Amino acid sequence: MNALTAVRSLTTLPVVTLGGDAVAHVKDTVFDPEAGRIASFTLTGRTLLSGPLPRDLPWAAVHCLGRHAVMVRDEGALCALPLSVARRDALRGRLLGAHVMTDDGDLVGTVLDVLVEGGTSGRLVAFRLAAHRELVHGSRHRRHRVYVPRGEALSVSGRTLVIPAHATTYVTDDLPAFTARVGAYHDRGGRAAS
Repeated sequence: MNALTAVRSLTTLPVVTLGGDAVAHVKDTVFDPEAGRIASFTLTGRTLLSGPLPRDLPWAAVHCLGRHAVMVRDEGALCALPLSVARRDALRGRLLGAHVMTDDGDLVGTVLDVLVEGGTSGRLVAFRLAAHRELVHGSRHRRHRVYVPRGEALSVSGRTLVIPAHATTYVTDDLPAFTARVGAYHDRGGRAAS
């Protein structure tokens, strides 16, 4: 698995061509919840004080997502897009602040951040949640900020995200421990341990 990147840290990352030219900055990350990956980025201009650009960057045009930049082959990777469409897509693909429920109907928490695989994957791997007390009550978790794997049966309806109930058995508040647990979760094909 590639290094995990928090989506909040992508905001303001430069978009850089393989020739070394900074052509834009990331404004918002738009998700395709059905595919479980980044769909595109909305953009601002080359300087951090620039306004929104009437172009976006579809994931298919990304050469590589790194920790310090989103790399593209050339400036032609940016697609012309009316700002109204970019804003609509950004709102539709927004996961931050969404309520998280299990497929059993239990409210788990609220999405604080989304972890994606860097490199060429762009795969949505996990959520960092402000967890409801029921999720951490009686456990060794002292904080109510936890990580939970995305699961394979993700659905989004409005501002609610639904995950498989068994995904909550992999919850932890420690990122290195979570990385090991999510590896085990995906090794089992997104199913609960037998």
